[in-house]
Amino acid sequence: MRRTELERRAFLGLVGSLLAGAGTGCEALRGEAVPETPLWVHRPNGALSIVFRRLVTDKTKIKDEAYERGRPAIDVNHMRLFVGSQDGGLYAIDARTGDTLWRFNTRGPVQCEPLYDPEEDVVYFGSTDGALYKVRAQDGKMLFRFSSSSEISRSPVISGETVFFVNANDTLVAIARGTGKLKWYQARTPAFGIEISGYAGCAVGDGRVITAFSDGSVMAYATSDGAEQWPSVDLSLDAQSRDGQPPQYLDADTTPILATVNAPGNPSTGGVILAHFEGGIHALEASSGRSLWSNTEATGVNHLLLWDQPAHRGRPRPNGSVGPDAPERRVIIASSGRTGLWGIDPDTGTTLWRNKLPEGGISAPVAISGAILVTTTRYGIFLFEPTSGGMIDGIAPGNEIAMTPAAYGQHAYVMTNGGELIGLLVSPPITLPKKKPA
Repeated sequence: MRRTELERRAFLGLVGSLLAGAGTGCEALRGEAVPETPLWVHRPNGALSIVFRRLVTDKTKIKDEAYERGRPAIDVNHMRLFVGSQDGGLYAIDARTGDTLWRFNTRGPVQCEPLYDPEEDVVYFGSTDGALYKVRAQDGKMLFRFSSSSEISRSPVISGETVFFVNANDTLVAIARGTGKLKWYQARTPAFGIEISGYAGCAVGDGRVITAFSDGSVMAYATSDGAEQWPSVDLSLDAQSRDGQPPQYLDADTTPILATVNAPGNPSTGGVILAHFEGGIHALEASSGRSLWSNTEATGVNHLLLWDQPAHRGRPRPNGSVGPDAPERRVIIASSGRTGLWGIDPDTGTTLWRNKLPEGGISAPVAISGAILVTTTRYGIFLFEPTSGGMIDGIAPGNEIAMTPAAYGQHAYVMTNGGELIGLLVSPPITLPKKKPA
């Protein structure tokens, strides 16, 4: 697809900004995200391409600013996407063509990541109208609606016969998977003062559901009855300004990640990794809440991803030999509109690399084809190498993007703020022929 000259120039300027800030180490870790000197003026290669573009959102139904947030859900078996919109609808989309299959209407914008359940062929999703919906994936017929009285914008989690979700009023809710009836809930008093937009979702494992709240606390509850599993952990205690004053923002808004942490002296510990906006990234012991490590330099983080490449045997070479075996590699990828994109060692919390980014928002990082995909609010879609932070490719689709992409295999999908769904393909990078010496 050929870009207009305006799109091309905008993209070239962005690539310069991104690659000027790419690198390793901890240089200017507390600096702002905007790079100072653009150095690159060409697209690295053609790994990213657009497969289709389809207008989905009904603009006549949008009352506020036309931001499309959340993230699509992918049904691989039936080649369907499920994506919410600011127009109050949840859409089912043909993943091959981008055509709309059906639309379900709610009483408010749908800005969450739906959860597709292949076992029942149903979709769970939340709305700003305060309800969690369960609809049939085949035709969008509503199976139940549970009202929580506050915006739901994080993806729910299924564990056994229970669905867990968190709303914007610092309330964790457990409902019956089959009927939608309330099992239990836990609520905390929201923090007073200024809050960052957004809130944490929940993670479930080993009989515990773990989440974080706007006052900076982290809690673990029993999945069976909501009983507290360990004392509240206040991440705000590690956050302070440079002059020693209390943090301006108390929020711990990242959805926790459950992962094995091989911390020094505590190998193979079940851990939970999450971030405090002012206090950095933390790893806690999942069974007790005890601190395993913290990285207080990576501030302003809104999203985390554990990128995990399993160990694998060496690949055959053209000369008949076999390359070396590759060990397992794991990196915590953290995105921040304030300080950029980070690569963090999940066992120690050490910073592996950091990329400065242009001003504006950045989406949650998404794993795709061994790489990391992110969108930026103003400048486009970018593909990064996860172990070094080097940029592989990027494209400027011509619209602002606030939504996080969804990916499977080599394909990814994201909707622009204008309500246009974009289908993407990640291919092996183009290798240009070497220039012959003059």
